[in-house]
Amino acid sequence: MPLALAQLQDLRERISDRFRPWSRSAQFWVRAADIYTSYKVCQLRAGFVKDEEEREAMWEQQHELGAQKMYSLCSELGGLFLKAAQILGKPDLAPMAWVKRLVTLCDKAPATPFDVVRDVVEKQFGKNFDELFEFFDVEPVGSASIAQVHRARLKLSKTDVAVKVQHPGAEHLMMVDIRNMQAMALFLQKYDINFDLFSATKEMETQICYEFDFVREARAMERIREFLRITNRKPPVMVPRVIPGMVTREVLVMEFIKGTPIMNLGDEMAKRGVDPGGKIAAMAKQKILSDLTLAYGQMILKDGFFHADPHPGNILICKDTEVALLDYGQVKEMPEDLRLAYANLVVAMADDDFLRAEESFRELGIKTWTIADNKLEELFQLSLRMFDTRLPPGVTVMSPFADDSSLHKVGVESFPEELFSVLRTIQLLRGLTVGMGLTFSCAQQWRPIAEEALLKAGRLRASKPKQKRNFLRRLFW
Repeated sequence: MPLALAQLQDLRERISDRFRPWSRSAQFWVRAADIYTSYKVCQLRAGFVKDEEEREAMWEQQHELGAQKMYSLCSELGGLFLKAAQILGKPDLAPMAWVKRLVTLCDKAPATPFDVVRDVVEKQFGKNFDELFEFFDVEPVGSASIAQVHRARLKLSKTDVAVKVQHPGAEHLMMVDIRNMQAMALFLQKYDINFDLFSATKEMETQICYEFDFVREARAMERIREFLRITNRKPPVMVPRVIPGMVTREVLVMEFIKGTPIMNLGDEMAKRGVDPGGKIAAMAKQKILSDLTLAYGQMILKDGFFHADPHPGNILICKDTEVALLDYGQVKEMPEDLRLAYANLVVAMADDDFLRAEESFRELGIKTWTIADNKLEELFQLSLRMFDTRLPPGVTVMSPFADDSSLHKVGVESFPEELFSVLRTIQLLRGLTVGMGLTFSCAQQWRPIAEEALLKAGRLRASKPKQKRNFLRRLFW
């Protein structure tokens, strides 16, 4: 290529890189405004319709349209919006039409070409690719917003490993996306939602910055792996082992764990001749959910350091219903006072203790306002919607933002950023509970762990009188 032509092409690429953030922001705001205004128009039209079935049909049609537009936004822009799809694609937070569309985006980010992957690995380790690996699968096992994972075999040890490689240039675009999302959050919480959404996006920003450091991820993985090993006779979940000497900021090599994604569990059972709706399957599902819940309870309440990227794509089911928990790019360490305050709330929820729940909200720093006369009841119901997996009989979806939510009577002015990772964990566990057809309360399973934490801190005390307990039992059981 002539020198002048090469220089011109380089100039074009630099100009393109310079204006890409502006173009990306423009695309986001045009699409977001379209989705938002379509919902406001539907809300206005529905207000003039008296027939309930007709109104519901209008909203169903709107949700289908909104789901398609949101899917296009997330899939075409990629990056941070794939993470947003993982969060929004749950029955607790979005209409079912959205859930069905967005759940398909898990691990569907565009893959980095193999020659680029090879260059990154060689540059990070300072060795020839063929010196490191006996075998390296060109096709990634999965590709997410920040990195992709390849299966490989080490040349010296003959060990099967998973090689996680960062997408070049992803970090800069992520920061552009988060700024736009924060502006949108401020707008929504001012005009539409009585919840501190901005704090949620600030927490997301913090976690995303951490995700681009694989050395930090490796340390977190080893810490959690060792904690679960010491705490239990047999750890409730498997955590991949980091391969020593094969970790840099952009490449992470770890033990390869073979298993079935939890979303495909029913299909795998059917292939093996097990009725997914039968008793054997129900027992297996109960054990899987119980082990996963126990692991999260121990991490959050006992250690205060926990896996903070809970979505089905990070959960594998291995032989004998063993659970493997993957991807430690997002971890969270709760301050001691917040961990103990949350332990107090867990006990309050398990005991149906209204007063203790209100006390825990104050201790956690959750500031609320209310227009309800039965403030304690509404606040307690809000705590269950946010922090427990139990559901009323016959109910399969209980969103904090639903029409019948206590958020319409108890507004949340401020919410600790550290707790959003806990909320995501509850959403995951509740979604699995519904998907597996089980009835389950994580607060009740976590109660002994919470009591142990409070006892160790010298804070365990008898519960206050359980006001309105019969009312709650009628409502939730």
